[in-house]
Amino acid sequence: MAHLPHGTVTFAFTDIEGSTRLLKQLGDGYGEILSAHRRLVRNAFTAHDGVEIDTQGDAFFFAFTRAGDAIAAAASVQRDHAAYEWPPGAAVRTRIGLHTGEPTIGEEGYLGLDVVRAARLCGVCEGGHVLLSETTRALMGSRLPDGVSVFPVGERHLKDMDEPERVYELEIEGVDLPPTTQTDEVAVRRIPAPPAPAPPVPAAKNGRRWLSWKDRKAERERQRDERRSQYEERAEEFAQRTVEGVLGFVDRKLGDLAQRAADRESEDTQVEISDMSVRADELARRAQAGIRQALEERMRKHHDD
Repeated sequence: MAHLPHGTVTFAFTDIEGSTRLLKQLGDGYGEILSAHRRLVRNAFTAHDGVEIDTQGDAFFFAFTRAGDAIAAAASVQRDHAAYEWPPGAAVRTRIGLHTGEPTIGEEGYLGLDVVRAARLCGVCEGGHVLLSETTRALMGSRLPDGVSVFPVGERHLKDMDEPERVYELEIEGVDLPPTTQTDEVAVRRIPAPPAPAPPVPAAKNGRRWLSWKDRKAERERQRDERRSQYEERAEEFAQRTVEGVLGFVDRKLGDLAQRAADRESEDTQVEISDMSVRADELARRAQAGIRQALEERMRKHHDD
């Protein structure tokens, strides 16, 4: 098994959603569908240095040395499937699960829970979508392929896993996601509700709303701008309260000094207090400017993230 990627490995599991239904629907014509699907998956994965570990029917198991290659390959698979001219009435949608770990290599191949976790992610995925684990998302960082973005979809309880998995999804330019096939209760948990009511969006025939890639991108930018505006308001309020607190403390101290000076009737002390008051005002102004500058830098970083 020396030819297998080792060390830190990203696993990809794929299959066709509703393959049994397609088989019943197309009969002998399903063979053509399956052949085209296999060709598209193999071409995309091998073009990004993926190593085919196993295949059974419409399902594939690939391994990648780099998480970025796995993500690029998954995006390519979905684009190729979306662009392919399938027979009329044959909606072929592939689901893909990605997870990165450090598996053990035994005589029969990869061993360990990392393989299971990747397979389970594929199992809870829907056709046309790509789900990835938090580990894969972290390794990818901001180095995403062109036209690909990633967003969190909450936690999933994967079969046979003790702890829920924090899951992310790829959004791929040129691939319009189909309406969800899950029940309404599960669909609500799948993507966290936005902080404000979303504008009206097109509805599918089954009544569930869905968004094109451009619509989802515009909605995400709207939510980001709204969060930034709220963040700026809180930051300004925090800066103002901080400076007011500092000035209040200084005023109290100066008042105490003035009272003691009056008791001693010392003109030198009065002059000293006046000088301290001027310096305190200047210090407060500098503090306020420094706080605002720091907050602006934090807001820019927050915006970039």
